[in-house]
Amino acid sequence: MRYPRVSLYAMMLAAAGIPLYIHLPRFASVNLGIGLGVIGTVLLVIRLIDLVQDPLIGWAIDRWPRAQSLFAMLAAGGLAVGFPLLFTLEAGPHVVARLIAILVLLFSAYSLGMILLYGRSATLAREGTPQELMTLAAYREAGMLAGVVIAAIAPAVLMGLGAGGRGYPAFGLFLGALAVVVALLTRPAWRRCAVLGERLSLEGLGEAGALRLLALALVNSLPVAITSTLFLFFVEDRLQLEGMAGPLLIVFFLSAGLSVPLWARMSQRIGSRPTLLVAMPLAILGFIGAAFLAPGNLVGFAVICVASGAALGADMVILPAMFSVALTRAGLKASMAFGIWSFAGKLGLALAAFAVLPLLEGSGFAPGEINDESALSMLNFSYAVLPCILKLAALVLVFRLPAEAQPA
Repeated sequence: MRYPRVSLYAMMLAAAGIPLYIHLPRFASVNLGIGLGVIGTVLLVIRLIDLVQDPLIGWAIDRWPRAQSLFAMLAAGGLAVGFPLLFTLEAGPHVVARLIAILVLLFSAYSLGMILLYGRSATLAREGTPQELMTLAAYREAGMLAGVVIAAIAPAVLMGLGAGGRGYPAFGLFLGALAVVVALLTRPAWRRCAVLGERLSLEGLGEAGALRLLALALVNSLPVAITSTLFLFFVEDRLQLEGMAGPLLIVFFLSAGLSVPLWARMSQRIGSRPTLLVAMPLAILGFIGAAFLAPGNLVGFAVICVASGAALGADMVILPAMFSVALTRAGLKASMAFGIWSFAGKLGLALAAFAVLPLLEGSGFAPGEINDESALSMLNFSYAVLPCILKLAALVLVFRLPAEAQPA
């Protein structure tokens, strides 16, 4: 039952991540009346906290290996408390300060759970071999994608059942209850003695090839961060597909989920680097296609969601597994390293939000309202063209990876 429990814990974290990365900008702007520029600044402030916090979380997990069960329960507890507070928040005095306080709690709990889950790969896997670590990664990412699908459809389902406030208050309660249930079901997974390595250092990371992978993770996170931040705006305001964001998210993440075993198998046969060189151009084609879609083109965007979702599946399963294998081969402590890895991914989200949200606001874009051609053109550039450029940069970094960085 170890791997299914890993999947279940990953599902909880992914279900928590989607609201923070996709629903939050629209919820804060429409429900709370906060400007897009302010939202971008808030997310950057949270990321600056993570700059210090995430490596410290990784250090604490390595420092107290017998407390990993406690850490897992604390992460779930923070999510159980934070989400009901977030999505029952109402506009009013000091709403930005209240939002920041709740987000600090949620992002801290989310970081703790993610760093623990990824940093304990060698502990949770049956063996420390590259093949077994890739199998663990496949189970973990399958759970992640299941959680994403649940989070994508939940608000629409709750609205259909009569929930008010665009379904967000009920959504918050649902996520809180999910965290409690998963915490209870997965607790046995954390009772295994932790597998620890040598003390982490920049020299050790460099010799293991992990610094190259960290740079790749940061650059590669930027396109996904931008499209995640702007997805609801692009679907509902640029494509004018009102009410279709939820189903399209499901298509996107189902495609990612179904592709995970295929990418894992391909990586084991031909290597991780060649597999990424197949998957990344697929994402670039998706970005290019999105830029030329006409309003109302549901079928065209659904096809793009399938292609870009499949490409995301490769990123999700291969890059963390490559990083984990590099650390395991070098005998380095993984949790602090994954604290840095976690920060790199979230820094990408912050940079994306801080850059594109004020840019959209400056162009006159207003979510849920009638926008002129220049505002929609800026949204189109931000969602489709800019990520394409950044993905090309990530592709260059993959070309420059040495052959020994491959886990298979």
